[in-house]
Amino acid sequence: MNDRYKYLRLAADADLAGATRPGQFYQLRCPTTNDLQPFLLRPMSVYGVGPESGTIEFLYNVTGAGTLALSTLEVGSGIDIVGPLGNTFVLESSVRRIMVVARGVGLATMAPLLQLAAKSGIGITAIMSARAPKDLMRDEFLRDVDADVHCVYDSDGSSSVEAMEALVRHLLDSRNHDVVYTCGSHRILMLLQRLLENYPQTRGEVAMEQRMACGMGVCLSCVRLFDKDGDKQFLRVCREGPVFPIREVVGEVEFG
Repeated sequence: MNDRYKYLRLAADADLAGATRPGQFYQLRCPTTNDLQPFLLRPMSVYGVGPESGTIEFLYNVTGAGTLALSTLEVGSGIDIVGPLGNTFVLESSVRRIMVVARGVGLATMAPLLQLAAKSGIGITAIMSARAPKDLMRDEFLRDVDADVHCVYDSDGSSSVEAMEALVRHLLDSRNHDVVYTCGSHRILMLLQRLLENYPQTRGEVAMEQRMACGMGVCLSCVRLFDKDGDKQFLRVCREGPVFPIREVVGEVEFG
């Protein structure tokens, strides 16, 4: 894809495309090499499905032994996967326009949502954040979807909290957005949570990235704290999530 991100396309006998919905993820068993022997499966959100029924795509950043081992896979190699897992983004039929705010590999998580919205005739505002223009995967994210796109970067300061707050506020004031979706940055999540207090008519959802072991709710390694109308609850990101209402997220969460 570029210097930071790798692309993985898998084909299977099962109907992965028909079974997978935007926001869901899979657990991938990373290959082992003489130098790399990752033990746990790695959770990875879905970047795309189809057009064949058994085809599924992933986009990932090489950050450790597991993803480094994945990057050694050659064309024609086999890999074990478990999924689809988790819940999905909610996109009601009454929605007319959405805003997606994504950073880094979080763009991959939200790419299927853009496709679904476009097929449903829903207007899209997209804010894309990256370290620098060379790291931004605009074309890979949009995949020919028509959207009102705004790109912000660390390199010129346009991705700062202050600058992004002004941008998001301006866009929300300029036209109605029924839902705001995000993934890929705790800083952006907290910014949107704060901003949406002033826009009660706009719903917000976040696909949370979290380290996990089993991916099916048994090990409890991905438990986070949420506040559902004053009721504090510990929920499993893999089982009750990974998609949660933005307004319910509590505490400092590391997104990588």
